[in-house]
Parts: sequence; C-alpha cells; structure tokens
Amino acid sequence: MLKTAVRRVGNSLGITLPKTIVDNLHLNEGDELHLLETEEGIIVTPFDPKFKEWAEAYERTNKKFRNTLKAFAK
Repeated sequence: MLKTAVRRVGNSLGITLPKTIVDNLHLNEGDELHLLETEEGIIVTPFDPKFKEWAEAYERTNKKFRNTLKAFAK
C-alpha cells in the first residue's frame, strides 16, 4: 500500500502522487483526475465515470441490435 500526505497548496489542500502510480496510469502534468466518493473512501481515477456509463449503454445496444448493426456495416 502506498501513502501520501495532504499538503497546503495556496488556499487549498493537495496530495502528490507517487511516481509508480504516475507511471502505471501514464499521467502527465495537467491531466484531469476524477474523484469518486464511496462508503469506503475516495477513489481517484483518470477515467471519467460518465464514459463508463456510456460504454455500458453501448454494449447493451450492441448486443441487442448486433445483427442490424452488422447489416448496416456492409
């Protein structure tokens, strides 16, 4: 388990991410991160949760209309 400290950044508070996390997620300066509050705590992710909802809806539609979509692709 990795740890980081909360630090003062101007009038706000911030954290620094360990290099291993930055490298594993291919993060760069200026990248947007999403914070999701859960019962267990906070999830920090570079992936937009709204995109996940869109992708799941796409998968449902793709399954339901697979044959129609194949016909359109010809």
